[in-house]
Amino acid sequence: MTCEIRSKEEKQFLLDQRYLAMARIWAQNSYCVRRQVGAILVKDKMIISDGYNGTPSGFENVCEDENNKTKPYVLHAEANAISKVARSNNSSDGATLYVTASPCIECAKLIIQAGIKRVVFTEKYHTEDGVLLLDRANIEVVHVEDEMSVNFINK
Repeated sequence: MTCEIRSKEEKQFLLDQRYLAMARIWAQNSYCVRRQVGAILVKDKMIISDGYNGTPSGFENVCEDENNKTKPYVLHAEANAISKVARSNNSSDGATLYVTASPCIECAKLIIQAGIKRVVFTEKYHTEDGVLLLDRANIEVVHVEDEMSVNFINK
């Protein structure tokens, strides 16, 4: 029987892969047609919140209008996860957010205010404003492009 010794970075990468896989699965709960996004909020290796993009509670589960544009009141996955943890007894201070798409500028502001210290994502959003703001706030941002590669935006 062999015992495989892994570095701290390798262990973290494997954890990142697993939590991103969970975020991808969680994204499937979204009723949005154009894009489904999932988010998992983790602290001390424990999932403390989750979210996916969609309409506010009590609204119809239709994210796009007749022109296939996202309705202005649709919440992003990150906003849903942060709102959900705010209503719980958990604290997001120092947590890691795993999300299937890089945060937009509005979600980046929420991430900063929520005390989240690390963001790991797979797909790039159409603008990098959110990632740039997180970088400015000294939040570690990690882009995992696929199962085998990782790109540290900042450390």
